[in-house]
Amino acid sequence: MRLAIVAATGGIGRHLLQQAIEAGHDVTALVRSPEKITDPVRTVGADLAHPDVPALAEAIKGADAILSALGARTKAESGVAWRGTAALVEAAWETRTRRLIVVSAAPMGTFASPGRPHPPRHDPGDGFFMRHLGAPFAKTMFRTHYEDLARMEDVVRDSGLDWTVSRPPKLTDGPLTRRYRTAIDRNVRGGFSVSRADVADQMLACVTRAETIGHTVGIAQ
Repeated sequence: MRLAIVAATGGIGRHLLQQAIEAGHDVTALVRSPEKITDPVRTVGADLAHPDVPALAEAIKGADAILSALGARTKAESGVAWRGTAALVEAAWETRTRRLIVVSAAPMGTFASPGRPHPPRHDPGDGFFMRHLGAPFAKTMFRTHYEDLARMEDVVRDSGLDWTVSRPPKLTDGPLTRRYRTAIDRNVRGGFSVSRADVADQMLACVTRAETIGHTVGIAQ
């Protein structure tokens, strides 16, 4: 399968790249700094903070799916997720690339955005702790980052593509276990963390899982 992996040197992106190569996929890596890629794959320089849609379209041409691990690493990068994803969607339409899988965050189900100004008060998968302590704390601590992700999800939902949004809770640098749990359109009950490697595994699995199209997928260990 031909895959375009966006932000392939980031925390989740590097696992996506490694796992996709090991699985035998034909990979194009879209990264800000191509020199950081040492794997034998096609590498394209792409600064998604200042996206060039024609260049993105050329980079993803022929791909069966786009997997994006795009997200701001600092407050200064806020906005890169939604702006970069908007450019990817435009490029996808130009190249008729239908499948789009992106990573977001567990609290997004209850986080307001321009497209969802009145979200549910609680995620149906959250237990007492997450509803009353965990989620409110995370929203306060990472508000700028979450505002970016919420707008990104607006872009994805309105894209008209065959999309899936992965929503992990706290990310760790633990190993690939494949012993994680998932839930469609809700968070995983009692799920407080998951490794970046397992999130990458779940995103790759979603490429061929039609039941995830048009849905968010909660993931946790």
